[in-house]
Amino acid sequence: MKFTVNRNLFLENLNNVMRAISSRTTIPILSGIKLDLSDDELVLTGSNTDISIEIKLPMSEDLTVESTGSIVLPARFFSEIVKKLPGKTFSFEVKESFQTQIKSENSEFTINGLDANNYPRLPEIGSASTFEISGKTLREIINETGFAVATQESRPVLTGVRFIFATDSIKAVATDSHRLSQRAIELKQGPKTKADLIIPGKNLTELARIIGETDPQVTVNSGENQVLFTIGNISFYSRLLEGTYPDTDRLLPTESTTTVKFDLADLSHALDRASLLTHAGRNNVVKLTLDADNQQVKLQGNSPEIGNVEEEIAFKDLSGQNLEISFNPDYLQAALRASVTEEIIMKFTQPLRPFTVLPGKDNVDFVQLITPVRTF
Repeated sequence: MKFTVNRNLFLENLNNVMRAISSRTTIPILSGIKLDLSDDELVLTGSNTDISIEIKLPMSEDLTVESTGSIVLPARFFSEIVKKLPGKTFSFEVKESFQTQIKSENSEFTINGLDANNYPRLPEIGSASTFEISGKTLREIINETGFAVATQESRPVLTGVRFIFATDSIKAVATDSHRLSQRAIELKQGPKTKADLIIPGKNLTELARIIGETDPQVTVNSGENQVLFTIGNISFYSRLLEGTYPDTDRLLPTESTTTVKFDLADLSHALDRASLLTHAGRNNVVKLTLDADNQQVKLQGNSPEIGNVEEEIAFKDLSGQNLEISFNPDYLQAALRASVTEEIIMKFTQPLRPFTVLPGKDNVDFVQLITPVRTF
């Protein structure tokens, strides 16, 4: 096995494959990266059993093939070597006993590899339920919901985002039982049949990073326990979570007693200031007072060790009953970061009932739910 390749091109693709490799794997060979070279292309593969990434580099003026073959190399060392090579290109050759020689200008490394035949095979997913979606749309949905997944493994199904793909829409929902984020977007052409998938939140974070700031077409292909996202020359496999996701629709209130509209930036800055003190205390809680009679909104934060803060917040509109409610400011701040409009509407029912955060525009189907904190 021998080839010469442009270092920057190779490194860009290597970095994406590295997202699927964990140093804490229980399967030793998965701490390595698989390189498979044919006459037509070089295939890089990384996996941690949770996600697998395969990238194909076609033969071109940036990649010249002298002899084919395959090898598994220790991913961390190989990646660091390629990053630090001095030249624009480097040559790669596998010699006897899987010893691999990497040369660039005056630098030469030899590292020990493993037999690629022992590397686990990637899942096989049929093409029965394949459809395409804008990469920008998918990344936005991930960013708008993924932050609300549970981080504790006590209820594994809540560590994922539930995606419901229909023929004309996509709906995603995540909850950790303290907060919820649900986003729905219309699709020009979704799958021919409905697909209901629960995808681990941390896997989606890596997928969003691979999609990046561009807007590539993403092909989605779901199987029984895996889903495959194809972005150009990148194949991203994620396992699916098993179990029944809670019926979150019933958690969303259908009416409210108090409604207030804020400029997102004004509310976010006020929360930042209040959190300076609440983060110092054991109870990270702020109190929001809505006085509809006097048209006044106050935010209060208190830390027995440090002091307290009280601020009157500017608002656009306030109607309904007077209300005092306490909650974790970090939950609301995360909801504001995910918001897609410059104004947000908060709707309340009772001091101890969850409240919703909605966009300032009627044509955006996005709802976030936050559970208050009992302070007495």
